[in-house]
Amino acid sequence: MAGRIEDYALVGDLETAALVGTDGSVDWWCAPRFDSPACLAALLGDPGHGRWLLAPVGAARCTRRGYRGDTLVLDTVWEALSGSVRVTDFMPVRSLGESTPTIVRVVEGLSGRVAMRGELRVRFHHGGIVPWTRSLDRRTVVSIAGPDAAYLSCGPGADPVVTRDRTAFAFTVPAGRRVAFTLGWRPSHAAVPPAVSPARIDAALSGTLAFWNDWAAALRYEGPRRDAVIRSLLTLKALTYAPTGGVVAAATASLPESIGGQRNWDYRFCWLRDSTFTLSCLLRGGYRREALAWTEWLLRAVAGDPADLQPLYGVEGQRRLPETLADWLPGYEDSRPVRFGNAAVDQFQLDIYGEVLNTVYSAVRAGVALDPPAWALVAALLEYLGERWQEPDEGIWEVRGPRRHFVHSKVMAWVAADRAVRLARVAGLRGTVHRWQALRQELHAEICARGWSAEQGSFTQSYGSGQVDATALLIPRLGFLPARDPRVLGTVRAMERLDDHGFLRRYGDVRDGGTHGLDDLGGTEGTFVACTFWYADALAMTGRADEARAVFERVLDVRNDVGLLAEEWDPVAGRQLGNMPQALSHVALVNTAFTLYGTRRHDRALSGHLAVA
Repeated sequence: MAGRIEDYALVGDLETAALVGTDGSVDWWCAPRFDSPACLAALLGDPGHGRWLLAPVGAARCTRRGYRGDTLVLDTVWEALSGSVRVTDFMPVRSLGESTPTIVRVVEGLSGRVAMRGELRVRFHHGGIVPWTRSLDRRTVVSIAGPDAAYLSCGPGADPVVTRDRTAFAFTVPAGRRVAFTLGWRPSHAAVPPAVSPARIDAALSGTLAFWNDWAAALRYEGPRRDAVIRSLLTLKALTYAPTGGVVAAATASLPESIGGQRNWDYRFCWLRDSTFTLSCLLRGGYRREALAWTEWLLRAVAGDPADLQPLYGVEGQRRLPETLADWLPGYEDSRPVRFGNAAVDQFQLDIYGEVLNTVYSAVRAGVALDPPAWALVAALLEYLGERWQEPDEGIWEVRGPRRHFVHSKVMAWVAADRAVRLARVAGLRGTVHRWQALRQELHAEICARGWSAEQGSFTQSYGSGQVDATALLIPRLGFLPARDPRVLGTVRAMERLDDHGFLRRYGDVRDGGTHGLDDLGGTEGTFVACTFWYADALAMTGRADEARAVFERVLDVRNDVGLLAEEWDPVAGRQLGNMPQALSHVALVNTAFTLYGTRRHDRALSGHLAVA
């Protein structure tokens, strides 16, 4: 059985990533890309679905672990009666020379003598295919099935014992000795990789440390909790697919929002709605190059017929992401079904038009030059929005139930019209300004009339609904209403209905048990990390700074031991839920830190670039 979600740390190479547990087991690894089928999938099943264990004999959990400085190099230490040992896990960044994904694990004796054990079970296609495993020589093992091959290289003294479906090894590490292992994926038709030498391992480690430390040194933030901010930005960088600039929502798939429930989604793709938050986060942190790469990915991904605009795309902009069920996997703690792909790709989500236009506007203000085809794409998106904004949709939460007139979707349509007006002025397209001004005014009037409930004293989730929704907290950030407007103040107060032990649910009145009522999947979910950060932002913007800081610190306290956050938090069971690490959770953390503690110098520098703070 896999560990708790918060038991995992992330290592990655800017094209894929792996999760390493506190028990020394790599339980999740997709290769060669984030959205490729997993070849280690014990996270969603058991060791028989693929894992790579490396730990002292008899040890259940490590003594301590942490990233080495501001990097993605993970050091895990075990202390036992016979001595102590450290395992260093990392993935060399492929731009530094590696052509295929490789996990490196270096065992080093710190004191005494420690008996180690290891086991590798490669399972291709999300744990569903048992490969043919055989020895190539005394220290090299290959596992092959169809198009996939995985090569394990073992250091001297750790001679592997190979059976058809697994590789085991046992060795003893005295103080001062190092034993290195590598596991690399490559196409099965490719040549056998060269033998791994100690010098090559040392060079890969030095290069990986230098890469991450150099990247982290560019951070433009000196406020409180800088450690949390830089770890979040490092995580976002690790979730970036470097060849295209796309940022995946998470490194995992089908981790449950409720243990034993059906809300298990594949998040290894790039969502358009995250674009505005991500762009803001990267620019505020000083990472202009990554922000521009993300914007360029966005413009390439959405190019084409506006009627074909999707909520999410693959890391290379792929449009076809069919959702399938993996019935051979029992799911994380028996949470079924296990889903790969995401059917939300076919939904109509009105809000994404506003998010795309807001991102484009922010990028233009940040100095991104749009060519004529890009301007034509913007115009086409606006034309299409003008035709469809009055329709109901599935909304930001991608409900699998009847479409509704979600208030947030309408607010984002207003954002699209508002940014269209601003873009038209920037581009000198005076002839279209009046048209979009009229649409902006019409949307504003309708939302205030149909999305506001005097009885509830807040904006509602959808027209005619009695529920509140955490997305209403974004209204002042988006510029729809001033933060001190009585309707904003009332909406912020109404969020107490979503409070669950100091954290916010997305929607569903906690007083009524937090039920959904938006789909037929049943069950509940945890509190939503990003929504809780949004609450802190809204509190700060409405003059409740002390409360905002308390909320911010409360969320930081539920990060795991290496600073990572999943999508949700269960405040009763005290555990993380959903896919992890979740990009939106870390984006929200960074943005809240800047909202609370950003210096005047930073704010002035960015005020001309960002439409959303």
